[in-house]
Amino acid sequence: MKGAGGTSGGIGNFFIGLIMMSGGFYMLLNAIKVSSSFGMGTRLYGFSGMSITSGMVMIPFIFGIGLIFYNSKNILGWILSFGSLTALIFGVISSIRFTFASMSSFDLIVILILSMGGLGLFLRSLKTIDTRYPDKKP
Repeated sequence: MKGAGGTSGGIGNFFIGLIMMSGGFYMLLNAIKVSSSFGMGTRLYGFSGMSITSGMVMIPFIFGIGLIFYNSKNILGWILSFGSLTALIFGVISSIRFTFASMSSFDLIVILILSMGGLGLFLRSLKTIDTRYPDKKP
């Protein structure tokens, strides 16, 4: 009978590693706090002393939408709309801040052992183990 991934690595190691890894990564991602400073007046981009805010990015978007509704084949309207939407999406993503929640060293050690130990067991279960000749070296 074949084990995990068609190898002889073991189904038990596969599921134990998967459970440990899932629990560890869940605890790790649960400890990360995400916040954003995005708003219509916040600075998205800056060029040589000039700031571009998210509200300023919406102005070409409004003109682009107007041009598209006037003539849907107008390439300038599509460029303005998609360009400003792209700038707005990149601005939102760049304004996200990730912080690590305060926790005890024991909590951090448990998270690291679960996630990395589970990853090791999971990967070891996918490795072929030759049980026919355990003492013979290749």
